[in-house]
Amino acid sequence: MTTRILLAEDQGMLRSALASLLDAEPDMQVVAQVGRGDQIVAAAVEHRAEVALVDIDLPGGSGLDALPDLRRQAPDCTAIIVTTFARAGYLRRAMAAGARGFLVKDDPVDQLAAAIRSVLAGEVVVQPDLAVAALRAPANPLTVREQEVLQASRDGATVADIAGRLYLSEQTVRNYLSSGIGKTGARNRAEARAVAQEHGWI
Repeated sequence: MTTRILLAEDQGMLRSALASLLDAEPDMQVVAQVGRGDQIVAAAVEHRAEVALVDIDLPGGSGLDALPDLRRQAPDCTAIIVTTFARAGYLRRAMAAGARGFLVKDDPVDQLAAAIRSVLAGEVVVQPDLAVAALRAPANPLTVREQEVLQASRDGATVADIAGRLYLSEQTVRNYLSSGIGKTGARNRAEARAVAQEHGWI
């Protein structure tokens, strides 16, 4: 039986290489490839993917943000995160959103194929050192809204820009920024966003 795989990776060369390597496995077939986070769910549904290999940092929406919709709209598709960012906070968020595996991109491709088979057999696949780090790492202190506001503050966005993006009042944005800065122990919103990213909270 051949496992139908969706690849969600924005680097075209890496995506093509992964597709070729996985297609060489006798029991696997890459049926869809996407380069944006907002394409994951539709591609999984259209191509009846059984496994989605999902990067975190994607244009059009984070791979992590796509997981809840993937779980609802394509319940037969199992998600495995494959990322550059081995952060405990990302692992926690991925597992909470329903991912069954969390791998980093510098692992050998045969380990990726083995992980896919293990996940389909009902196992959860996470690197042991990352699992230990996740247990020791502090929990995310930010509310969902604080996360959204800090994420929207990227690229020097003004309070008005953030308010427009999230359909909030400017005063509400200021309040969320202030509380997010306080919870991260930062001095300003840029530093707060950096701290939150470093921990994998956003």
